[in-house]
Amino acid sequence: MTTILRIDASARPGPAHAAGEQASFSRTLADAVQQGLIGHDGAQIVTLRDLATDPPPAIADATIKGFYTPAEAMDDRLRAATALSDSLIAELEAADILLISTPMYNFAVPAALKAWIDQIMRINRTFAYNNGAFSGLLKGKRAYVAYSYGAGGYGDGGPLHSFDFMRPYLTMILNFIGIEDVTSFAVEATTADMATVDAAMVAAIKGIDRHFVGAGEV
Repeated sequence: MTTILRIDASARPGPAHAAGEQASFSRTLADAVQQGLIGHDGAQIVTLRDLATDPPPAIADATIKGFYTPAEAMDDRLRAATALSDSLIAELEAADILLISTPMYNFAVPAALKAWIDQIMRINRTFAYNNGAFSGLLKGKRAYVAYSYGAGGYGDGGPLHSFDFMRPYLTMILNFIGIEDVTSFAVEATTADMATVDAAMVAAIKGIDRHFVGAGEV
């Protein structure tokens, strides 16, 4: 059975246009991707990690020391400092598919998502360095990323394309740890008027639906 690890990074908890809640457009896109994966792959969620409600702490000196200490030399302090990293990496290792939803905050990923990345980027666990070259250790997995942008124009050829430090960074991180099959979906202009936002969301979700319908064709 195909298994999914879902990581949600938006500080806004609710789906788009949920009554009484601030809209999370990235989570809404991820919901559509999740349904596509369930319908097409027969996948199921193994782990849902909400970084807004349970943000990882910033790595500390002991965490970094633990990352570079051989297993036989670890003491209780270093084991405690790297315990969360061990757990988060185990979640990644157990999943076939990684699904991330994230908005752009100040042209990059939210701090909570960066903190998660800092916990899972670990030498000899998710990547290796041998003979002067890096190699990813989490090969054979797929990743899907649902992005939301407050303004429009971040796509290829758009006036804000060069300001997007989120998608290139996150794609590089996933490739670096060995996840080379990365599919991205995005919605832009989420701070525009309601009609524009609605049209953008409809178009984005239709694009997700088309992707999974096309994936089932032979």
